[in-house]
Amino acid sequence: MSYQDGWAAINLQMPPRVPRTEYSAHRHWELVKVVTGIDVGTGTTKERQLQASTAFKKAWNYDFHWSIRFYGTMMFGDICTKMGHAEYATGGVDRDDNVYCPFKQPEEVLRFDPWEAYVRLEHKELIRKAESQYAQICARDSEGVNMTGMYDTLISGLIDIFGWEMLLLAAGTDPKGFGEVANRYAGWVQQYFDAMADAHIPLVMVHDDIVWTSGAIFRPDWYRQYVFPNYRRLFAPLLAAGKKIMYTSDGNYSQFIDDVAATGVHGFVMEPSTDMAYIAERYGKTHVFVGNADTRILLFGTRQQIRSEVQRCMDIGKKYPGYFMAVGNHIPPNTPVESAIYYNQCYEELGRR
Repeated sequence: MSYQDGWAAINLQMPPRVPRTEYSAHRHWELVKVVTGIDVGTGTTKERQLQASTAFKKAWNYDFHWSIRFYGTMMFGDICTKMGHAEYATGGVDRDDNVYCPFKQPEEVLRFDPWEAYVRLEHKELIRKAESQYAQICARDSEGVNMTGMYDTLISGLIDIFGWEMLLLAAGTDPKGFGEVANRYAGWVQQYFDAMADAHIPLVMVHDDIVWTSGAIFRPDWYRQYVFPNYRRLFAPLLAAGKKIMYTSDGNYSQFIDDVAATGVHGFVMEPSTDMAYIAERYGKTHVFVGNADTRILLFGTRQQIRSEVQRCMDIGKKYPGYFMAVGNHIPPNTPVESAIYYNQCYEELGRR
């Protein structure tokens, strides 16, 4: 693990190896056990799990630790939709069948004003929360680049508040009215971005799931009227403060790469469905980009297919100074351990410059 290599790549100073990150491999307990030798699983204590995860990240040389501070119920309290959660973690310990939406009609969504629903926040307290979390993760994962960040930037915030059904009904009923809801939300969430700008943290992760795997949720002109202008306002204090901004969206946001770049971000984090080759060709000399190996190949592929997938990513990214290798859609706990181990061997071999 190397802070130096990670920070060099973020500053487009090509390190001697392609740096890397992963997102949840360090909670694939069977894999963690094999890599670290620590006996850990769903039944072990949180402290032992943290110890094992930290040891795994060192063994797999994470140069970049994806992290956010502000998200979900800690921002919205009870005035948000509970959409439940499918099984992902080992043993299905993250399954949640609790589904509830406080909004019953799309008209309620269209009237929604976060300034009325939520408390106005203290600027100094938001700074304290960001800096406190940052200090904790730096102490735990000291050898890689850490960050603060926002999960519910705009579209993700509206998804968390309204849930998919009410969001789509409201947006379909009155696209302009829903755009005004997005504007009000962006005005409210600005206070978080102002605080992150004033926090003593050099890197900010901006997460916003603006698309599905198949592409845009809304008409493209809706994004260009209500999403990207708000991004520019939200990001302005971060840029003025000299922060580095990394941007993440799940799904396929290929058609909006240029729009996102125009907001001033310094890097793109993506799943395999987004066109990394386009990002590399157009922005590889000026921006960081992270990804985008496909976890399905680790789940179901042969060793040759796994190697070919790592080679594909390296062929695209290795010649650019800000490229980080990652499996773009996680390494879930049902991934065969031997496949994950082989993926890492391929990365270590092919990532040398």
